[in-house]
Amino acid sequence: THAIFDVQVKRIHEYKRQLLNVLKIVSLYDELLQHPDLDIKPQTFIFGGKAAPGYYFAKDIIKLIWSLGKEIDKNPKIREKIRVIYLEDYNVSTAEILMPSTDISEQISLAGKEASGTGCMKFMINGALTLGTLDGANVEMAEAVGRDNIYIFGLTSEEVDDLWKRGYNSMIYYKTNSRLKSTIDRIARGFNGEDFSGIVNYFLASGKIADPYMCLADFESYVKTAQKAVDDYADRDTWTKRSLLNIAAAGKFASDR
Repeated sequence: THAIFDVQVKRIHEYKRQLLNVLKIVSLYDELLQHPDLDIKPQTFIFGGKAAPGYYFAKDIIKLIWSLGKEIDKNPKIREKIRVIYLEDYNVSTAEILMPSTDISEQISLAGKEASGTGCMKFMINGALTLGTLDGANVEMAEAVGRDNIYIFGLTSEEVDDLWKRGYNSMIYYKTNSRLKSTIDRIARGFNGEDFSGIVNYFLASGKIADPYMCLADFESYVKTAQKAVDDYADRDTWTKRSLLNIAAAGKFASDR
């Protein structure tokens, strides 16, 4: 309960980018493996959501999240600093408990790919601060609460379109960002005895276009913005003020209006 609750609950889907969240966590895990005494604010990463029965890659993503959590649990020192939880059978009853307890709400789909949603607003009206791309309802939320009270990162939809036109090559990011390379190499070694080379292949050498939702392009911006949120959390008065401003501004999105 002394940890930051960082929550991403939504359908398990490539464009929702649970994999980008996993990259961030694995990066932190990799850092803690190299420096077990690193002084960080404890963080609990909570995932929930369902996938279509025939969507086998979504099942691979779920397996990756679950296996990463199990491996971290086996390390007594690291599990005091980070935990990864995959909620089984996520539903409305679970949401009623989870949303008011969330500190950071993950709304990280690739800009231009997300229709305007409402889950992000439910977190907002319960006092969570949003970490997200400038996409979907995040755009309206940022306008309502002000950019100082929401954590926006990554490419804009215009920048995404431009990058597609120029030709997106995920390997460039892998080769030029040492932290990202170390993170993907860690995934390649597997977790909890399970092999995830298929996910590494998805990022770097897919049969069609590698990393079609640009997780690698947004990685550095995402990690830095997430760390800023964690650093800001240390100032509880300022964080609480931002939380209250989010609750107040969320009234705009309530049907009661």
